Amino acid sequence: MWWTALLWGTIAASATLLGALLSLYVAISKRLIGFIMALGTGALIGATSYELLEDALEISGFTQVAIGFLGGAIVFTLLDSIVSHSGGKRRKETTANHQKVAHQGNSGLGMFIGTIMDTLPESAMIGMSIANGDNVSAALVVSIFISNLPEGLSSTVSLKRGGYENRTILLLWLAVVLFSAISSGGGLLLIAASDSMKAITSAFAGGAIIAMIASTMMPEAYKEGGPTVGIVTAVGMFISLFLHHAI
Repeated sequence: MWWTALLWGTIAASATLLGALLSLYVAISKRLIGFIMALGTGALIGATSYELLEDALEISGFTQVAIGFLGGAIVFTLLDSIVSHSGGKRRKETTANHQKVAHQGNSGLGMFIGTIMDTLPESAMIGMSIANGDNVSAALVVSIFISNLPEGLSSTVSLKRGGYENRTILLLWLAVVLFSAISSGGGLLLIAASDSMKAITSAFAGGAIIAMIASTMMPEAYKEGGPTVGIVTAVGMFISLFLHHAI
């Protein structure tokens, strides 16, 4: 079970490394990145709704879900505000118009830290789903993978502008994949917890994910992709629904 969580956590997080490789060696349009981000947004909203919150309600009550969900949103927002002051608020931006940011030595690293803050709770969701007594959720893994791809793309652009060499950038993303795998495995610690604690923790991760989507992914997806991202987001959510019930 532990190795299963590590494996799927690694696979889901590997999208950040894939995004970094694409950013360094392949020219990708900002519009396409916006569509990928919108697809990931819809998929994550669906995974949070159909997997985390629905399962939490099945094993506990509405009060525990509310405490966890709102608590996760509040904690993420507070941490996001702190990271934003270090340049992390632009971790999903793909434009080259921020000349001031491009010349700040800590902005690229700040964006990288912000990406880690997004990725770790997502990976923990995989271990949580296993701890709740289920097999690994295909909807969760696919949703997290899709959402991680644009993060690797855009954050790598910022690291590159900050003066980081390709080798250093790739090592940083390898570290993210490693920590994400550990985070996924850490979700299994809930296996011995009470149903109420499982529900609160799962809902907490869900609240953090929704806050992250609203504050970073959705605005940037619309900025890069335009009104069409509304349809793409709906497709992403439908994919999550299909995977939840079909697999």
